[in-house]
Amino acid sequence: MKKIIVIGAGPAGLTAAYELLSKSDDYEVTILEESDRIGGISQTVKYKNNRMDIGGHRFFSKDERVMDWWYNILPPQGAPAKDDIAVGADKKYTAGGADPEKTDDVMLKRNRVSRIYYKNKFFDYPVSLKWETIKNMGFFATMKAGFSYLAAVAHKKPETSLENFYINRFGRVLYSMFFEGYTEKLWGRHPRYISADWGSQRVKGLSIRAVIADMFGKIFKTGGKVETSLIEEYIYPKLGPGQLYERVRDRIEEMGGTVKMNCSVVKINETAGKINGVEYIENGERKALGGDIVISSMPVKDLIDAFTNPDENMKEIADGLPYRDFITVGLLVDKLKIKNKTNIKTVNNIVPDCWIYVQDTSVKLGRIQIFNNWSPYMVDDYEKHVWIGLEYFCSEGDEYWNMSDEAFIEFAKNELEKIGVIDKKDVIDAHRERVKKAYPAYFDTYSRMNELVDYLNGYENLYCVGRNGQHRYNNMDHSMVTAFETVDAIMNGKKDKSPIWNVNTEEEYHETK
Repeated sequence: MKKIIVIGAGPAGLTAAYELLSKSDDYEVTILEESDRIGGISQTVKYKNNRMDIGGHRFFSKDERVMDWWYNILPPQGAPAKDDIAVGADKKYTAGGADPEKTDDVMLKRNRVSRIYYKNKFFDYPVSLKWETIKNMGFFATMKAGFSYLAAVAHKKPETSLENFYINRFGRVLYSMFFEGYTEKLWGRHPRYISADWGSQRVKGLSIRAVIADMFGKIFKTGGKVETSLIEEYIYPKLGPGQLYERVRDRIEEMGGTVKMNCSVVKINETAGKINGVEYIENGERKALGGDIVISSMPVKDLIDAFTNPDENMKEIADGLPYRDFITVGLLVDKLKIKNKTNIKTVNNIVPDCWIYVQDTSVKLGRIQIFNNWSPYMVDDYEKHVWIGLEYFCSEGDEYWNMSDEAFIEFAKNELEKIGVIDKKDVIDAHRERVKKAYPAYFDTYSRMNELVDYLNGYENLYCVGRNGQHRYNNMDHSMVTAFETVDAIMNGKKDKSPIWNVNTEEEYHETK
């Protein structure tokens, strides 16, 4: 029986362990998770009787394997949720599906509404060509944006930066309005200094042309491609994303796998192109674990630093890989000042958004989540209160990261009041969470990432999966696909690891549904 060590209990690590154990009895699997929570950044944080989704996770994939996998863990919704009942929502539910009023194990069907909040007005995200957009922008600004886009079509810029990537697809005017400031907030760098690779992975296929095609497709019902950023519905675990991965953990343990929490891997024992095992800290005690295969979703930087004898050039690359860290503040409020002017019915007529992207560069706030709209079951009293998440991008150790919880919560409340979203007097309760290495970044030594990939692939029994395991800003489903490809390689003796690393890199990868 082969011993498999999986580092990290996020979507990629859990998927790899589950797939190996469910497909064969030939593997003994141990997962080592550094924290006390399941799901990585896809965890659900419970604060009192309210739940927070760290970073926001819409469950949607163009890969049917992923959709089927999710439904295998939590069945689809077959009856209305409590907010669906309250507003008389007209949704198509799955015959024989689960009733969220009777069980927690269910994938809800939710409306996808994400908008941009810019100069105290709402714009669709992605930007649409509706009359509302033109009215909010103003006729002159709309004409200016249109001519700017035509100029970008006629004179393409070399895609040597994320800035040029956006300008080529939207024109300079829309780029300046809706991408430039937000991107700099997210990464702490101007888009001209960030690799275009980030755009090609996160918004590939999305452009003004795609928006126009989507608009006419809906008018004339022609069907065709659906870009991920343009979907109008998604599925979501009743109690947040962590619920699904906690269920996966339970199944792994039922199949004989071991999931060890609060175990931080500090050393990778390697010799002659092979990993022999790892050492980790558990309850202050250093322990060793031997293994035949290691599947790592820990940050590449930390992985190389844990090697016994890393190549110095590779260590230089790994140590220079940048990350953005993340702070989220949950605020429980009586009401919001922003009003629902859409035709979407909501309980107490709150705005229907899952996310609101804050483009105002006078505040550091990046996004607002409204947890009531993700799932009413995440809010203790969703009929009386609004539970929101304020998302901030920062760097570990900077002034924001080091602020006390009390000081940062006060700072966040002041920002939200400044842009007209709440009155501070309506805040009932608050909670702050910090997440390290939430977003692998695409600058500094990232330009040499291919050298590091070749080096890691030289270890025949080491497989790198997931967002941080590959230093790639993958969505949750892409991270899971890296695990699928890894399990395929292990079970079928495939030496070529390029399918694992190539997930979400091809221009048209999973672009049609």
